[in-house]
Amino acid sequence: MSNPPSRGVIKMIFTNFINSLKPRQYKGNFVGEDYFGNKYYEIPANASLGQRRNQRWFEPTTKETYDQEITAEWEAWLRGRRKLPPTPEELAQNLAIMKMKERNAAELDQKYGKPKDVQELEKGRTGMGSFPEYEEYEVMPGKGKREK
Repeated sequence: MSNPPSRGVIKMIFTNFINSLKPRQYKGNFVGEDYFGNKYYEIPANASLGQRRNQRWFEPTTKETYDQEITAEWEAWLRGRRKLPPTPEELAQNLAIMKMKERNAAELDQKYGKPKDVQELEKGRTGMGSFPEYEEYEVMPGKGKREK
């Protein structure tokens, strides 16, 4: 019977130490830009460093605001749901569809108007009074229909 080969723990520690001293890529490769002005970057995966996934991020147009808009195509690329970044033709086509939907919604709103429920909610009521009240439901649990 022969003994199984040992893993060489000292060798693994030494190779990991040497690999940690090798220069790494910190600046990403520019991949593209959307119509909001956000710029997208990527660092490819490096299996020798233990990275299995690409590092992807974006730089917003204004870094001070935290509610940035990202197109759905770029968000899917950032999260790894799609391998290739969206093409400019795909972005232009989806922007045209979005504008058409906004135009159609404005036409329908102008033609039919908004329902009364929506108008009441848009008046600016806040707090408990902003929720709709119905005659058949009680306001507080265990109380009558209009008792508070």
